[in-house]
Amino acid sequence: MDSATAARTASQEDWPEPEANTRPRPRHRPSAWLAALLLAGVTTLLGFRTADSDGATPIPQLLAFLPLLVAPTVAALLLAALARWRVGLVWGVVALGGVAWFLEPYGKADDPKGPAVADVRVMAANVQFGQATQGLLKAVREERPDLLFVPECDYTCSDTLRDELPRSDYPHRTASEAGGAEGSVIVSKLPLKKASGLAGTLGMPGAVAELKNGHQVRIQLAHPMPPLPEQLGTWRTELAELRDYAAEGKSENRSTIIAGDFNATQDHAAFRDILDTGGVRDAARLAGSARTATWPADLMSPLGAQIDHVLATPDFSASDARFLEIGDTDHRALVVDLTLHKPKR
Repeated sequence: MDSATAARTASQEDWPEPEANTRPRPRHRPSAWLAALLLAGVTTLLGFRTADSDGATPIPQLLAFLPLLVAPTVAALLLAALARWRVGLVWGVVALGGVAWFLEPYGKADDPKGPAVADVRVMAANVQFGQATQGLLKAVREERPDLLFVPECDYTCSDTLRDELPRSDYPHRTASEAGGAEGSVIVSKLPLKKASGLAGTLGMPGAVAELKNGHQVRIQLAHPMPPLPEQLGTWRTELAELRDYAAEGKSENRSTIIAGDFNATQDHAAFRDILDTGGVRDAARLAGSARTATWPADLMSPLGAQIDHVLATPDFSASDARFLEIGDTDHRALVVDLTLHKPKR
């Protein structure tokens, strides 16, 4: 080897090799883009939930199904893994943690202080324009509630309940008599005193019930407008009326029960305001069924939303919440046993 060749060889050996790009690149860019799209949607909804805001359409409608965000979040994680997209994997894990955090039942569930003094069984059933009246009658005969709240009970439904429920069992009632979804009825074994109820697009009658021990309880049927895109303002206003009704009872230290179709879940800020400002608690939450779906009834329970509720002041405990298929309605009926506790002096 001559000196020139040796010099070239040494020069080649000394020349540094180009550094390899150690950053992993997504191998399946469509997968990464789809993961990013899914995570952006999930993160947007979680952002509104964290900010305690219901936002504008389509946010309120999608928040009703917040538990279902688990599916697109897991799908996004799988797509990010397929694409070897590290940022997407971290993003997905954080988003999944956020969904899991908000899946926890909202509100307090501590037991009331003082001895039990009266029991009351409450049933709430939206009968969808009166179509499910016969199924409701069967459920009432089986469950024998003390208080029955029936949204969307039209003229025919109201007359049928009056004619077919024994007067000896259910002698008391108050109603907003109307056709279609505007009609609502409260039927009671307990004596009722008249109350004004709440003004709303749909009927929301109210009364004062007297329990067997003589204790008086304010009762109110809930049926605000659903959060349709053109009705969001009305939805918020009527949920606020229910909040103010509950808050009035709290300020007067009066026992209160609000039951019916709230068209809202615990993931809506407007519903959480009723619980927080009004000082009432969700009976299904107290009974360990905070996420059991009531609508739409055609879907399997985990896939729906719990928009039918029984709310009660903290002097009530709750047990044995049951969700019934009564047929011919898109709602499941809710039955819950409440117990009134007298505070210790």
